[in-house]
Amino acid sequence: MQPPADSHQQAAPKGFFGHPAGLSTLFFTEMWERFSYYGMRGFLILYMTKALGFTDQHAGQVYGNYVGSVWLTPILGGLIADRWLGHYRSVLVGGIIIALGHFTLAFHALPFFYTGLFLIVIGTGLLKPNVSTLVGSLYDHGDERRDAGFSIFYMGINLGAFLGPLIAGYLAQQVDWHLGFACAGVGMLLGLTQYILGRRRLQPAIDRLAARPKPTGTPGAPSSLTVEEWKRIAAVVVLFVFASLFWGAYEQAGSTLNLFADRYVHLELLGIKLYASWFVSIQAAFVILLSPGFAWLWVRLGPRQPSSPAKFALALMFVGLAFVLLMPAGALAQGGVKVSPLWLVGAYFIQELGELCLSPVGLSLVTKLSPVRLVGLLMGVFFLSNAVGNKLAGWSAGFISTVPLPTLFGVTAAVTLGAAVIMALLIRPVRGLMGG
Repeated sequence: MQPPADSHQQAAPKGFFGHPAGLSTLFFTEMWERFSYYGMRGFLILYMTKALGFTDQHAGQVYGNYVGSVWLTPILGGLIADRWLGHYRSVLVGGIIIALGHFTLAFHALPFFYTGLFLIVIGTGLLKPNVSTLVGSLYDHGDERRDAGFSIFYMGINLGAFLGPLIAGYLAQQVDWHLGFACAGVGMLLGLTQYILGRRRLQPAIDRLAARPKPTGTPGAPSSLTVEEWKRIAAVVVLFVFASLFWGAYEQAGSTLNLFADRYVHLELLGIKLYASWFVSIQAAFVILLSPGFAWLWVRLGPRQPSSPAKFALALMFVGLAFVLLMPAGALAQGGVKVSPLWLVGAYFIQELGELCLSPVGLSLVTKLSPVRLVGLLMGVFFLSNAVGNKLAGWSAGFISTVPLPTLFGVTAAVTLGAAVIMALLIRPVRGLMGG
């Protein structure tokens, strides 16, 4: 039996690469939001160590607190959308607050710096889980296009993440730090414009979300959840733990590896001057190149594709191997040699094989496993893994000037490869919790 919203789906404009038309609106909205976020994040720790004079430890702590909080507040944002604002309005209000935060950072006084970060944290908490929930709600339950749709959506995220550091990072490092912050704010305004103009295409998703049961009483109270729902929530929690370790390694691109690029990498390639903030774009560039292939692969394999827990194990293995590759580069740099930027390019390529096995798949999985009345909240819980991982990444950056680089990279590799083995052993039990 088809949901009532299907009549809207049929009347909606033609699809987007074989997917619901609303995917194009969310694709470009999230692209510009990620332009603003990653554009600023690409030079944030460099700004603190160079312009503000923070020590590595202090900058790493502030960075970790900020990016960790950015991924922590989606729990509240999902709850607010589920119970009060609704998902469409939550994304709209969140985007406005994010833009205000970036423009606040354009002012020079230190209090504006912390105020701007705070506003971005609050705004992202409202926007991030709910835009992903809208993507999932574009599809019927059991629609096999869902994983492929999230992979396309993820490509949009990374198109913004690719352009942001290149443009805002250049303006910040070459012209003026605060011009880079303002550039990020302009990106968020463009995202809001796209979102408002494309509202009609989102109506099927809005209708599906409006038709679901509203939460009453305490969210997730034992009396309101079945045993099967509790098992699926438990599966989300297990995957959350391993996703946290993955992000702890992967997100060092903006912290430890950003400082590594600035201090130990020869910032020139084929006669072109490079900026440390640009290296953050490399991850996104590989996602753009690889996402269509992964989207095609999951659809092609259909029921024969690896299970979601197996994809998580593969992701941890790849990110661990990336840091194994960086160990000899760290040894060369420790000896006083400015290493080739190709070391980081190679490491980021391997990392992206892992990210595409985990992040879009994880987003899709949460929308499938969550009880319908708690999908926004559970999406926020999944994003908590990014909060933990980013906090770990900021903490790691504090050791770059005190711990030998091969040791620093080697510990990260050992933790993630060990987690990959454990996750592989847990594939069958977790699939049992998922209930098929």
